[in-house]
Amino acid sequence: MKKLLILGSGTAGTIMANKMRRSLKVSDWDITVLDKKDKHYYQPSQIFIPFQLYGYDDDKGCVHDSQDFIPKNVQLVITEITKIDPDKHQVETRNGTYDYDWLVVTLGCRIAPEEIPGMVEGYGKNVHYFYTMKSALEMQKALKDFDGGKLVLNVAEYPIKCPVAPIEFACLAHYYFELRGIRDKVELEVVTSMDGIFSKPVSSKILGDMLIDRGIKIVPSFNLSEVDSEKGIIRSYEGKEVKYDFLAAIPPNLGPQVIEDSGLGDGSGYVPTNPNTLKADHHDNIYVMGDCSNVKTSKAGSVAHFEAGIVAENLLREIHGMEPHPDFDGHSNCFIETGYHKAHLIDFSYLQEPVPGKLPFSFIGPFSLLKETRLNHWGKLFFRWYYWNILLKDRYSKPMEYFLPSRMSSRGKRKSYMAKSSA
Repeated sequence: MKKLLILGSGTAGTIMANKMRRSLKVSDWDITVLDKKDKHYYQPSQIFIPFQLYGYDDDKGCVHDSQDFIPKNVQLVITEITKIDPDKHQVETRNGTYDYDWLVVTLGCRIAPEEIPGMVEGYGKNVHYFYTMKSALEMQKALKDFDGGKLVLNVAEYPIKCPVAPIEFACLAHYYFELRGIRDKVELEVVTSMDGIFSKPVSSKILGDMLIDRGIKIVPSFNLSEVDSEKGIIRSYEGKEVKYDFLAAIPPNLGPQVIEDSGLGDGSGYVPTNPNTLKADHHDNIYVMGDCSNVKTSKAGSVAHFEAGIVAENLLREIHGMEPHPDFDGHSNCFIETGYHKAHLIDFSYLQEPVPGKLPFSFIGPFSLLKETRLNHWGKLFFRWYYWNILLKDRYSKPMEYFLPSRMSSRGKRKSYMAKSSA
């Protein structure tokens, strides 16, 4: 009996468990998923919960038992992983050692506020996060008590999980304070380590102008060195200071410590990964998916979904003695909620930045790229049902591959922008 071991039962790990169970004979392959958590969280909800918008008042409907989405004949073991040994083809846990013939690492990433002096000390006073369910719920309480002053959203450093989240948070904060009738009493500011609001020029200009039109100030190239919660100040390595009354902090994001401790990491806990095959750079029989890889695309659920099709195909090719295909192009897409029951949508890859157009069909859409529409907003809200009922269980993967292929399609994208932005 051969053994496939999947580390992590988040979006990437759950999709892979469903894909591979359908592809590998039960009589020939044992599939096991290891994770220290027995709950699966719908992470896009954490952008709405602080503001209690669109029915996201709490975690109801946003968390389920992980076991509900793991297929039959796949074992889910809840235990802490303590070491990955690629030489011995073993993974050690608190509850024993697991051998593998093939390993898929999908352990995600984590926020690390302890990396910034003063950030942990200020938490719950005038420093808050929304990158975990617990902290999003706690931020909700803090925002209710905030009646005016300067709210600063700060991104300590990149990469971060869901890189459009800072844009969404700023827009939703503007909308939230307008609904409360105190927008004129609140100064909103986004402070980022990048030189713009997003990493790609076309979308950075469009989305940056949208924030400015809402009266939201953008402070670029601010590399956070410390948080002084007593004085309400954040400082940069360059000597800049920004005052705040309420700090919505996005702490550094790091890969799992076990990856670094096992000698698989790049210094930040991310596994060096071939960007096109998604195989670990320095180790045979290991594929890496989702937020714990170092590939240069978004750390987002859509990327994990697109990666799953490539990894499943390459894993099967290698099992049957063939070379993996370098088919992944960094495809990512995301709805960007902007308030007022509207949202943007972006679709991009390693070489193609987000541009205006239609998705998934030319001229028809029905979704608009880099344009605020109500349909995009409803698409974002519908995605929660789609996530729990279709995506995680990898249902209807073949027809969905036509509408949203693993490799980015040029259908519907404006050619004039494509020509300017292609690498």
